[in-house]
Amino acid sequence: MSAALRVAVVGGGLSGVACATRLHRAGVEVVVLDRGHRLGGRMATRTMRGTGLPYDGRVVDVGASYLTASTDAFGELVSAWAARGLVVPWTDRFHVATARGLDATSTGPVRYAAPGGLRGLVEDLAADLPVVIAPRSVEEISRDGDDVLVDGERFDVAVLAMPGPQAADLLADDDPAAAQLEWQEWSSALTLVAAYERRCWEEFDGVFVNDSPELLFVADDGRRRGDDAPVLVAHAQAELAAAHLDDPARATGLLVAALTALIGAREQPAWTDVRRWSLARVVEPGLRTHWYDGTVGLCGDAWSDVSRVEAAYLSGTALADAVLASR
Repeated sequence: MSAALRVAVVGGGLSGVACATRLHRAGVEVVVLDRGHRLGGRMATRTMRGTGLPYDGRVVDVGASYLTASTDAFGELVSAWAARGLVVPWTDRFHVATARGLDATSTGPVRYAAPGGLRGLVEDLAADLPVVIAPRSVEEISRDGDDVLVDGERFDVAVLAMPGPQAADLLADDDPAAAQLEWQEWSSALTLVAAYERRCWEEFDGVFVNDSPELLFVADDGRRRGDDAPVLVAHAQAELAAAHLDDPARATGLLVAALTALIGAREQPAWTDVRRWSLARVVEPGLRTHWYDGTVGLCGDAWSDVSRVEAAYLSGTALADAVLASR
């Protein structure tokens, strides 16, 4: 019965691609629609251009910083990626910054990095999907009897794999799915990429920053990627990001100053870039893995007890299983 099913997956981040891949492998006709020029969603990368530095053209992760695997389902995928060199173990220890400085470390699960950038993992997972249309901005999703129309095109099921506010914009106000999104509150983010002439700070992999009005997390991208390039990636606090969404470049000086003070950098960066995310992370993640009423499905990393890369994958696959079980 699933072979006759036609599903539109709107959103080409990890949750959407995971859902689409599971459905495709079960024989379902799947069409993936994403507004970006490349898949990946918030597993985003930035290619450094015009830096005047020896590593011009290098890829930097500017969205998600790393991934962890706490479940067998995602662990098997991570192991398969690792066997092909697409991910590598990065670290299980981050520094913690307090008012006293970098005087503590925090041990946790192994964090994996992607030498070619985390976006490439989503593209790898999507490699066998027959129909991926990007860029394609969907404007409206409406119901027509037992079917659903995606910009007028008829499908049996529409999967919305994106932050709640974006999904709500596509739905009618009285759509049952819209009511399931009201709980989602999202914060914004800014990401600073700072490239230096040389490594001019004491070694660390990553830093969780406590009690800072500017910084939330800092990653040494050279250690993360394994090439020791003198590149740091600093993620801003949500309040600072919200105040600078209209003009992210205005935050560069604040972020560089905070970063320099935090790590004790002995030089200023030779090149900087700031990226913005209006919907970066859900404030209070949900407790379910997804929502589905037989016609419209919702998934993403917000549908989890903790917002993380693994949660996006598990949400997408759980929704795919729900779709298959209902038909």
